[in-house]
Amino acid sequence: MKYMLLIRPDNDYPDGVPDETIRKTEAWVAAVKARGVHLTGGALYPPAQSTGVRRRGAKVVTTDGPFAESKEQMGGFDLIECDTLAEAIEIAAGHPAAEAGMVEIRPIVEELASLGQQAVADRTP
Repeated sequence: MKYMLLIRPDNDYPDGVPDETIRKTEAWVAAVKARGVHLTGGALYPPAQSTGVRRRGAKVVTTDGPFAESKEQMGGFDLIECDTLAEAIEIAAGHPAAEAGMVEIRPIVEELASLGQQAVADRTP
């Protein structure tokens, strides 16, 4: 199964991400790639550099970030493919952000139809 690891550091790093954190993260990515489960990933610019897009009918509205009134921010992501959730947890626990923030694990929906109401009804005993 594919899992998205959402990287959520506790620090917003106003002076830039420390070199040591970058080195640890690069080492983690290299190790997960060598293991053969890392599909892609990347860091994100701070929320102040984001743009929100909403469409209401034919009208498109954009908003400059940040959007959430929260201390949490998304620092990056990694897409991995593992046999089990337990393996994904083990991999996420090794990420440097797990020590100084949180790594959220989300399973990837392979087929959009599995999100539909009928699919939910079919799974309900």
